[in-house]
Amino acid sequence: MDSQGQDGQRVVWTVVGTGIGPLLLAATKDGLVNVVFHATDAVRDRAVERLASRFGTEPVEEPDSPLLAEAIGQVEAYFAGERRAFDLPLDWSLISGFNRQVLRALADGVPYGSVVGYGELAGRVGQPGAAQAVGMAMGANPLPVVVPCHRVVESGGGIGGFGGGLETKRKLLALEGVLPEPLF
Repeated sequence: MDSQGQDGQRVVWTVVGTGIGPLLLAATKDGLVNVVFHATDAVRDRAVERLASRFGTEPVEEPDSPLLAEAIGQVEAYFAGERRAFDLPLDWSLISGFNRQVLRALADGVPYGSVVGYGELAGRVGQPGAAQAVGMAMGANPLPVVVPCHRVVESGGGIGGFGGGLETKRKLLALEGVLPEPLF
């Protein structure tokens, strides 16, 4: 495979160190397409393989790519406590249907420092009985942190699940002032 894919699509990626560990950021010409938690070598390699399979092109590690520059800057500013909202072009091509609808509602309607219940988010997309399906959509989120699935919690006050692990979710909610900082 070449670096352009069958339709000329180019995928670039890099790994950024953050307060929750290394994040892989991948982008296409349409915008940020994937954020992957805990991007150690093995996780990173699997993520790059999935992107290659999905896009039909070999993703290129290119930390200086103009396609990634703004995303890197905004992610770093977020973790430094200097940014409360992401303003990035997003490539939604890794998700569709109900999951995309839910994630767009989340991205547009649940600001920094706030949380929403799974059931409430289901209601916002016109499916009030679909709390479990919302949970599945959160687990399928290809753009965590930027599309803030960490802000979705259980209606009874529980933290709920999280693809990046519960400790990562706690740290993100603490960064945003929703939870106290962990003591250790």
